[in-house]
Amino acid sequence: MDLYEYQARDLFRKHGVPVLGGGIATTPEQAQQVASALFKEGSDLVVVKAQVKIGGRGKAGGVKRAYSPQEAAEHARAILGMDIKGHTVGMVLVCDGVDIAQELYFSVLLDRATRGYMALCSREGGVDVEALVQEHPQALARLAVDPCTGMTAQAAARIARAAGLEPGEVADRVAAVIVRLWKVLTAEDATLVEVNPLALTVDGRLLALDGKVSLDDNARFRHPDHADLVDTAAVDPLEARAKAVGMGYVRLEGEVGVLGNGAGLVMSTLDVVAGAGRRHGEMRPANFLDLGGGSSAQAMATGLGIVASDPQVRAILVNVFGGITSCDTVAHGIVDAVTSLEETDKPIVVRLDGNNAEAGRQILAEAALEGVTVVDTMDEAAQTVTAIAHTLSQQPTGTAEPAEFPEPAEIKEA
Repeated sequence: MDLYEYQARDLFRKHGVPVLGGGIATTPEQAQQVASALFKEGSDLVVVKAQVKIGGRGKAGGVKRAYSPQEAAEHARAILGMDIKGHTVGMVLVCDGVDIAQELYFSVLLDRATRGYMALCSREGGVDVEALVQEHPQALARLAVDPCTGMTAQAAARIARAAGLEPGEVADRVAAVIVRLWKVLTAEDATLVEVNPLALTVDGRLLALDGKVSLDDNARFRHPDHADLVDTAAVDPLEARAKAVGMGYVRLEGEVGVLGNGAGLVMSTLDVVAGAGRRHGEMRPANFLDLGGGSSAQAMATGLGIVASDPQVRAILVNVFGGITSCDTVAHGIVDAVTSLEETDKPIVVRLDGNNAEAGRQILAEAALEGVTVVDTMDEAAQTVTAIAHTLSQQPTGTAEPAEFPEPAEIKEA
């Protein structure tokens, strides 16, 4: 889970990382109130910053200085609702402004390749780290961090020196902040903690002016308070619906809904559907949905309801290999879903194999469900479902005429 800047700032403050004061606002009036409080506390400058989970805010006009509460409100009015690289700004952070003497960069992230962590530090902060790597790779110091020993004071001092900071008070203070940022990473079960810039101000303060934090969702059970950090407005409603019933669902951009039991089988199905779709109007998978290895008939019905409720889905492929869950159980779930749920009115192609596959096919044959096609192989299923989706995509919107779908045998011959 990626955090907004203000959420990262709050975690930094919690673990002793120096940050600026301020507050969030969702209206110009709230921005004016926050700015008024900051000016009363002695600020002579505030900054209004768009809260979006993507970089490039400043270049897009999402970061503005204000010298009065009224000006802060005007900037908030201009920024709220702004589109920044496909992200709509719904809130702003109004914080103190400072005079910067030097900008540094620091991050520490999970390095899966080495099964450890990698710390990055540079004297050239305030710029895109990607551009820094391309244009001045020598300016970015790297240090592998052993998860067993962690970021010790000695290791922090070492990477500060490697970044070009001369030994002395500033380097010592930077090293101390690095140790605290490591505490953020480990204490909050994060996979990324980044500060850009870590600024040395004209008046001698060292402050984390902007931060990024990515939390490991797999560790959320250890952090009940992380539930408050979830951006419910940005969560896809179908993903939330699937998560609530314990299903793994990821929404994609295609037209073919995909369900299967087991992540490996579903991933393979996505590949096969994408390949078949090249022959049928470039139809693509619309989602990943893993029902789980021990899914029940009810789980199948629920999964079908979720996938079918996606308006971009034109046809659905159910690909199940019976193991713990037998295929007859899956078939009963399909029958229940199609006969009882209004949202499952889209064509469904079913491929069953493994435990009790014949019994499952027999159940579907006896049910004679309209719009349900049963095939023998995964390749045949992919060809059939993409052909059906393509046929529906060519049908005029709102037409009352039912589409005539090609039979699996016709597709195989083609």
